[in-house]
Amino acid sequence: MKKFYTMFASALTLGMLLSACGDGDTDENGGTVDEGDDNGQEEAAGDVDVSGLQIGTGSTGGTYYPLGQEMANVINANIEGYDDFDLSAVSTGASVENLASIGLGELELGMTVHLPALDAVDGSGEFEELDMTIDNFGFMGHIYPEVMQIVVRADADIETVADLEGMNVAIGPPGSGTQDAAKMILEAYGLEDGDYNAFDEGFGDAAGRLQDGNLDASFGLLGLPAGSIEELALQRDVKLLSLSDEAVSYIEDNSGYELMEIPADSYDFMDEPVNAITAYAILVGSTDLIDEDLGYEIVKALYENWESVSHDQGQHLDPENIMNGSDGLPMHPGAERFFEEQGYLD
Repeated sequence: MKKFYTMFASALTLGMLLSACGDGDTDENGGTVDEGDDNGQEEAAGDVDVSGLQIGTGSTGGTYYPLGQEMANVINANIEGYDDFDLSAVSTGASVENLASIGLGELELGMTVHLPALDAVDGSGEFEELDMTIDNFGFMGHIYPEVMQIVVRADADIETVADLEGMNVAIGPPGSGTQDAAKMILEAYGLEDGDYNAFDEGFGDAAGRLQDGNLDASFGLLGLPAGSIEELALQRDVKLLSLSDEAVSYIEDNSGYELMEIPADSYDFMDEPVNAITAYAILVGSTDLIDEDLGYEIVKALYENWESVSHDQGQHLDPENIMNGSDGLPMHPGAERFFEEQGYLD
């Protein structure tokens, strides 16, 4: 994680210097300081080039990146009132990096697990280590339920997470919800940093290593079923590890993740259910760079045309799920207006 923290510490310093040269200012944690200027948000939003907006996703081999690309395409095709509007999806380290980049004013939108978003609000978890509290973002809608899937080579003689001691294990990119959850799962089995050979990479790269036999296992906080796992299973015999009741209790006691049983028919290679943990993937947006009107139009364009998303996880964008993952989070004013208009806050 040192590389990630160093990168963001440098970015944070740069962001503070740039702010000192401009009209605004940031606090010591990288959050926005309110200097009492009621027009600050409108001025910031007015400075945004709507022809170059970005949504932070995740690694190219995970769920976020391809799904984020489709979401951006749907928004681009249906946005109203902004002739030059263009939103592109960019590959990132996922949840924590997306939230931190929004905090630094480097991203307009981001995809994240809802639990790191809660940490960002109060500066806990990884944000405590980053010395950041993010107060310039808002919830803009649910995307899909994320499920932690632990994939191992069938020939690696691994029956439980405890067997990963001394093994080559991909735990997800630095700053991702996958890595945060993976470390917690490993801790539940008494495994700490150094007890296994950690590879800080997304599931796309990890799948290639598993196929080549250079990795023994990979954690992936992915949609269910995950196309990348289905593709891997066509090339190599794999299986999913199931979490013990004791491990699930430890995780639920120390986080907001909850137990989910992966049905036996989720993948062709499965013959029995597997215990896993789950959380919500959500869309968040900068309240500095996206004003209420623009935020409203973005949310409206996406959730009124959600059926245009062909990705497997697009089905979960159904507005009947739109408030999942919102508890405890600030709402983007534009999204809140849409939610109120549609009766989702009732």
